[in-house]
Amino acid sequence: MLGKVSSCAVDGLEASLVGVEVDVASGLPLFAVVGLPDAAVKESRDRVRAAIKNAGFSFPVKKITINLAPADLKKEGSAFDLPMAVGILAAEGLVPDDPASPIRRTLIVGELSLDGAIRPVRGALPMAAAAKRRGFTAMVLPLENAEEAAVVEEVAVYGASTLPQVIEWLNGRQAIEPTRVNVEELLGRCSRHAEDFSDVKGQEQAKRALEIAAAGGHHVLMMGPPGSGKTMLARRVPTILPGMEFDEAIQTTTIHSVAGMLRASGQGRGGEGDGGRSLIATRPFRAPHHTISDAGMVGGGQTPRPGEVSLAHHGVLFLDELPEFRRNVLEVLRQPLEDGTVTISRAAAAVTYPARFMLVAAMNP
Repeated sequence: MLGKVSSCAVDGLEASLVGVEVDVASGLPLFAVVGLPDAAVKESRDRVRAAIKNAGFSFPVKKITINLAPADLKKEGSAFDLPMAVGILAAEGLVPDDPASPIRRTLIVGELSLDGAIRPVRGALPMAAAAKRRGFTAMVLPLENAEEAAVVEEVAVYGASTLPQVIEWLNGRQAIEPTRVNVEELLGRCSRHAEDFSDVKGQEQAKRALEIAAAGGHHVLMMGPPGSGKTMLARRVPTILPGMEFDEAIQTTTIHSVAGMLRASGQGRGGEGDGGRSLIATRPFRAPHHTISDAGMVGGGQTPRPGEVSLAHHGVLFLDELPEFRRNVLEVLRQPLEDGTVTISRAAAAVTYPARFMLVAAMNP
C-alpha cells in the first residue's frame, strides 16, 4: 500500500514543498528513509515507531520505505515526523486517501515525541507562506506554532497537540478549530516596549546624537567611562525608531522563526529570544558578547543559519566594548553594512539573508 502526504522543508528564508511517499510492503521488517535526509530525519524512524505504538495504533511489521521528494533537495530537522506517521497510517488504510479526503489539500509538519505528542518546529511562518503559494487550503502543525502560521491569510491553520487528534480530524471524527488572528490587534499587542527612551534623565548631548542617528538611519559610536549610561541609552534606541510596518514585521519574524528564536522564553541581551511571540512587531535589539565568532555574527554552520546581523534586521545591532571584538569579526561587518544583505556560501548551499540594521557601538576612552 502507498500513502502520500505533503510537507515542507525550509531552505534559507524560503520553504519548499516536500512530498512524503510511504510504501508499506510485505517482506522482512525494515524502515528506510531516502531522499537526502540528514541525521535528524534518519533518527525520526525511532520516534515515529514509538509514537505510533504509544498513541494506540498498530505499527506495521513490514518493509516500510519512505521517500522524501524531490530526492535532490537536502532534508533536515524533525518537522517530517508527523507527516511520516500520517503517511504510514494512510498506507495501512487508517486514513482515507481519496480525492475528497482533506489529506490531499493539507500541508502537515510537526515533530513527534515518543508518547505521540506533537512538539513545535522552526520555520512555521515560511512554511505557511509556501502552503499559500502552492494552493493548499489547510495546514496542520504543532499547537505552539499555530498563531505564528495563522498570520498568513487564505490558509486554514489547525494546531494539533497529539497524533491521534490529527488522525481523527483527517477521518472527520473530530473537529479542530482553525487558529485565527487579528493582524492589527496582534501588531498592537506585540509592539509594546518594556523600556522607553523617555526613561533617561540628563545625558542631553548623547540623547541628541541618538535622536539624529535614529531620524537619519545613521550608525553611532558612543565613548564614555564605565557606568556613564552607554548601554542604557543603546537599549532604548529601538523605542524612538519608526514603528514597524506589517511587511517588515513578517520579514523579521520569518528570520527569527528560521533561527528557532520565537519559542525562546524572555527577551534578553544578545543570544536570547524574543519572548515566544508569534509576531515580532518591535524593532529587534541584538547585543552579542565580544567573544562572538565571525560565523556567529554574519551566520554560518554546515547548514547556514542567520547570524546576529540578520537577527538585527530592521532593528539595532549593539556592540558593547567595541575594541574587545576580534578584528576578523569587525571586518565581516563591512559588506552587510554596505549592501544590507549577507550571503553565506557553503559546500552544500549558498543562502542570502537580509541584514539592514542600525549599528550602535560603545567603548571606553
